[in-house]
Amino acid sequence: MTQSMMVKQTHRVARWLQHRLLGLSHHWLAWANAIWGTVFVLPWIAPVLMKIGATRWGLLIYAAYRHLCHQLANRSFFLFGPRPMYSYVELLPYASSANTPLGLKAFIGTSELGYKVAWSDRMVSMYGGILLGGLVFALVRRHLRAPKWWAPTLMALPMVLDGITHTISDLSGIGQGFRYHNGWLVALTGHSLPRSFYVGTTLGSFNSSMRLVTGLLFGLAVVWIAYPMFEDYFQDARRTLEPRLHQDEKTNPTEDLDDA
Repeated sequence: MTQSMMVKQTHRVARWLQHRLLGLSHHWLAWANAIWGTVFVLPWIAPVLMKIGATRWGLLIYAAYRHLCHQLANRSFFLFGPRPMYSYVELLPYASSANTPLGLKAFIGTSELGYKVAWSDRMVSMYGGILLGGLVFALVRRHLRAPKWWAPTLMALPMVLDGITHTISDLSGIGQGFRYHNGWLVALTGHSLPRSFYVGTTLGSFNSSMRLVTGLLFGLAVVWIAYPMFEDYFQDARRTLEPRLHQDEKTNPTEDLDDA
């Protein structure tokens, strides 16, 4: 290959890449929402696959999401059973090791209880918050700008604190830590709420409510701080690439980008 041919081919590749970047700059949000939507939906498909007998594919999803979440069964939603969530005590008759983190992580479900979603309630709300934030951003992207650092930090901080206290509490054992019984909250509220709100981790309890709320706030905070910056970057890319490519097409109108 001669030097002139090499230069021409290099130019065609660079032009092809610039066209792809320009296309991404116009549609990055659609791609981001599609990716997050897929990530959000797949954990819900795992119990569906288990229910219909496609266990191989269901287990594959559980295995993939194991790297993103602890998958503790007592902090996960269940499908196709009588209840949306179960305490570790309710799981013990079906899994003798449900009083340990490894046992709760390994337990997927049964035909009687249903099958757990492939990640915990906090992950559902956090990644759901990112997806929701992305959909809302599509409506307000022309008006929303990156916030001051302290605003999303305040939104994310509750999940950090909630996660840290849960982790410390779990060191005492499943069902034993201060975040399981929440005696501090009982004292703070004068025991004015039902016991089921204070104790445990199932849906409707203080612990579950905090995981759902803080996860949602964290997900929205991620979108609020990141997406306006992405929007500014891709706007700058469009302003740079569009006139450059327009001029290049005038100079080299016959180049076939598909052959690059």
